[in-house]
Amino acid sequence: MCLLTEKIEFPSVSQASDEGLLAYGGDLSTERLILAYSNGIFPWFEKREPILWWSPDPRFVLFPNELKVSKSLKKTIQNNEFQVTTNKSFREVITACAKFKRKGHSGTWITSEMIDSYCDLHDLGFAKSVEVWQDNVLVGGLYGIDLNNGVFCGESMFSTVSNASKVGFATFINNSSYKLVDCQVHTKHLESLGAKYISRNMFIKSLY
Repeated sequence: MCLLTEKIEFPSVSQASDEGLLAYGGDLSTERLILAYSNGIFPWFEKREPILWWSPDPRFVLFPNELKVSKSLKKTIQNNEFQVTTNKSFREVITACAKFKRKGHSGTWITSEMIDSYCDLHDLGFAKSVEVWQDNVLVGGLYGIDLNNGVFCGESMFSTVSNASKVGFATFINNSSYKLVDCQVHTKHLESLGAKYISRNMFIKSLY
């Protein structure tokens, strides 16, 4: 595992541990984040930890043409129970993701510094948010990185109403032209939507 310096660079992803941990340290500047995502690397760490950089092998991804939408979810979408928008409230979405309590996690990896950095990426056109509204109240959403290379790197999602985040995700993907969605690591939620493992090499090839 490599200690990063002020220089904006990363070691080869082939040096990552079996768990996918590649490096630690550095910063969350927009330049470093763009370089990281461009090379199949992402930050993931808890509060009071150094910044940890990951590139797991295999990689959990979703091919949009393999998206699974259940009959019940299709019905929810068709009934227009929710309204889905894009890039209307990025900071509100990422802040809600940071506050959202998840099973098995005592805290959040979305620190205030990370929120500011990803908002900067959004201002530069490299990050997107999806908002899900019900009666003009934000009840779900997701955000991620878009380097304009046909790959969307999903970061986090939240939902305060059943199915809200699933509706947002399915609607966003069905109305996009992405060739691949990077889900990073396995979750049952994303597996139910059709996500699966591919090799890191195959994933990185998709970035170019």
